[in-house]
Amino acid sequence: MAEPSSDPRTHHIPCNYCGSDAYILVYPATRAQFASEEEWLAYRCTSPSYGVHGQIVRCNSCGLIYTNPRREQARLIENYATVEDPLYVEESEGRRLTFRHHLRHLERFSGVGAGRRLLDVGAYIGVFVEVANEAGWDAWGLEPSTWAARWACERGLQVIEGALPGAENELEPASFSAVTMWDVIEHVPDPMGVFEATYTLLEPGGWIAVHTMDVDSLLARLMRRRWPWLMEMHIYYFSRRTLRMMLEKAGFEVVSLKPEGRYLRLKYLITRLEPYSPFVAQLVERAARLLGILNVAVPINFGDLVTAYARKPTG
Repeated sequence: MAEPSSDPRTHHIPCNYCGSDAYILVYPATRAQFASEEEWLAYRCTSPSYGVHGQIVRCNSCGLIYTNPRREQARLIENYATVEDPLYVEESEGRRLTFRHHLRHLERFSGVGAGRRLLDVGAYIGVFVEVANEAGWDAWGLEPSTWAARWACERGLQVIEGALPGAENELEPASFSAVTMWDVIEHVPDPMGVFEATYTLLEPGGWIAVHTMDVDSLLARLMRRRWPWLMEMHIYYFSRRTLRMMLEKAGFEVVSLKPEGRYLRLKYLITRLEPYSPFVAQLVERAARLLGILNVAVPINFGDLVTAYARKPTG
């Protein structure tokens, strides 16, 4: 049974997949309590707060790994609605390369856009929405951050402020050929609800693409508590097995689930390295400046990021 939380602003939750309350400790919390009313800063995509997180546990019944106890759902949603992240904008070109890479992989399964509707869940400032539009899709985005959704709309993109589950009630059922979630599902309070809502929004034969971290990858197992993706903003840590289980429970047929990397500028990578070793970060930055390659985007794939492509049955 769950023990009382030491932080009155958090509470214990059952497993999102099987509903069990029984768990074992994986990693103890590295922050005792929330120290500031500006806690939303830890929920920016570009937050440097690696290694700062709540207690991380594994469900005794199904093996799902998640943060427990955690902030109440309403507070988590409020934090994401409040987020502003100018550094993300600065790195948007590197992300465009990543999203073109992701879109090529998606279209191997879904076929090309050609006017078909696509919904990007957790669209942030709409970079993937823009990339998908350029490729011929009628692309839409769904984003909880007021700042990010406004930024996207001011650039003429079709991004709605909101989140799943919930926002599906304002959208037409079975009206999308594809739904994408790039680095999103690990943030949401109710991933099972998100998958079920997505199933409702997809037309028969439609595709879902889910990109997230793999807690059972070789790098994660080697680095253990020093694995950089252990962060406050991440409240679920999927393995390939548990991600497949949840998608299949929602009704999807998982067709592919394998590692898939990304492109990042060296300048941005250095900002990610700095919290671990400022000295090494400075050396790398000086070398990159001398070589004139600070703004060069490079492919990164350590095997700990995976993408699942799954289909809604036609029958």
